[in-house]
This record gives sequence, C-alpha cells and structure tokens, in this order.
Amino acid sequence: MPGLVFGLILFGSGMALTVRADLGLTPWFVFHQGLAAHIPLSIGLITIVVSMVLLLAWIPLRQRPGIGTILNATVVGVVIDLILFLVGETDLLWLQIFYLVGGIGLVAIGSGLYIGARLGPGPRDGIMTGLAERGLSIRLARTLIEGTVLVAGWLLGGAVGVGTVVFTITIGPLIQPVLRRADKGPI
Repeated sequence: MPGLVFGLILFGSGMALTVRADLGLTPWFVFHQGLAAHIPLSIGLITIVVSMVLLLAWIPLRQRPGIGTILNATVVGVVIDLILFLVGETDLLWLQIFYLVGGIGLVAIGSGLYIGARLGPGPRDGIMTGLAERGLSIRLARTLIEGTVLVAGWLLGGAVGVGTVVFTITIGPLIQPVLRRADKGPI
C-alpha cells in the first residue's frame, strides 16, 4: 500500500509540474483544460470527475477496480491542485524544461509504482492494461490513448505544445521498464 500511495503522489506531482512547465500540456491535461474552458472546475477536480466517468469504459474491457483504482481517482486530483498551488508559474526556460522533464519522469515512475502495487490500476491505466491484455503492447496502448485524448482536448480548446509531443511519444516507453522493475520487487 505505501508503494501505491507514493506512486500516486509522484504521478500527481509530475502531472502538475508539466502544467507549470507551460511548454504544452500532457494529453490528458489538454483534455482537462479543454473541459475547464466549458466547465468552471479546477484541473484537479476535473481529473477526479473524468476518472469516475472513465470507469464506465472498463465494462467492455472486463477490468475490475481495486483500492488503487479508487485512490487514483481521488488522490491524484487532490495532489495536482495542491502542487499547482505550491509551485508557481515561471518564465525561465531552463526551469520550464526542468519541470517538463522532471514531470514526465515522475509520471512514469509513479505509474509504474501504483500499477506495480497490483491494487487496481488507475481509471486511465485500466484502459491501457485492458487493451494490453487483448494483445496491444503497453507502449502502443498508452500512445493510442494519449493521442485520442490529445485530439479531443485540442478540439475543446486545450493548449498543445512541444511538451505535449514529448510526453505523448515518451510516456509509454518510459512506463514499460518501470513496470518490469516493479514486477521484480520493490524499487
């Protein structure tokens, strides 16, 4: 359970740092920002609401939620809002790059930890693992999911930039080795 909670905190922190990088949002945040343009809620709260709605997509994939699923659906959104409150915006390019790279790294490590805890994947990751159980690689499944929400978010008015492209291309390949490591025991 500590790995699960620590993973969720890292994941939420990483997502918030990619927002503060202001170099282009992650695909899910492009989607959340697009929704926020039409629904007056914080990004963290929108993350929680979207998480709950995504659980419906689990039904055809025959995924089962666990305690990790429920904690992911709630803790991540709270951590995102907290980190966005604590970490201010910056115009310093080197700091923006640091936030982007660090954020992507935290998201990958956090994903590996909470999925590896095997207490139930997060709402988004349950779709990824459900597709992987049906023959797609984690890499391909994650990339397809991220690409789909990116387009939907952009159509809703979310901000896309170089950080969006970097995240979309790298997150699947970065998560895969962390998951392999999590399968072998504590990191």
